[in-house]
Amino acid sequence: MTKTSEWRAERNRKALARLEKALPAVFPAVVLRRALARPFIPPMPRLAVDGYWRAHPLRADALARALAARSGTPDGWTWRLASGDDDGLATTFRAPPAPYREKAFSRGPGHCCVCGQPVFRFGWHCDLWEAGPNPRARWHTACVVAWQLWTAPSDHIAILKKRQGRRCPQSGKRLARTAEVDHRQPLYRVWSEQRHLPWPSLLAFWGVPNLQVINRDAHVAKCAIEADERKRWRAVAVADI
Repeated sequence: MTKTSEWRAERNRKALARLEKALPAVFPAVVLRRALARPFIPPMPRLAVDGYWRAHPLRADALARALAARSGTPDGWTWRLASGDDDGLATTFRAPPAPYREKAFSRGPGHCCVCGQPVFRFGWHCDLWEAGPNPRARWHTACVVAWQLWTAPSDHIAILKKRQGRRCPQSGKRLARTAEVDHRQPLYRVWSEQRHLPWPSLLAFWGVPNLQVINRDAHVAKCAIEADERKRWRAVAVADI
């Protein structure tokens, strides 16, 4: 055994001891299986949960949108952009609408600021421990990962490529190393045409259903068409003034 292998074995022995000591009687089995199979075992349950969702961003996206559907659109909420010092409002339509991050609609500590549902131990979305919401938590661990996917999808290009079978949906060709992440339905069009949809439905435009990886040449051509469309829309808007 090499020195590196000896060091890793000793490190994992100590990490496993810490993990077993900290584990509650009930813990998500799928998370624990992954944690114990890692080259470096996470030493704490919260790190095991975090590692699980970071390894499965597409599952996190689906779960976050399902939890949002359970919460529904808050009464009186509409998707709008910040016009000054509006608390919690995004300044661009490229950011996902997030009513529960707005001060007027926040459900407070113990509830996720993304989906609005209660947050339990270790940032989990179900109360496996029958202990009620964690009053110090503001995010589900899954919703953290989903939010990162929605706001920086290019960081997840490898797993999105794999989901597509490494084929460009625009050309049918194999995805090149220079392929780029794209929104099938452009977000400016979502803002212009779809913003009155129920909030949980809007999230799909930032999530996996609206994401694709396409080759750069196809992306450039698509962006040119969209730029021309936006130019025509602006011209019509000015003419109507």
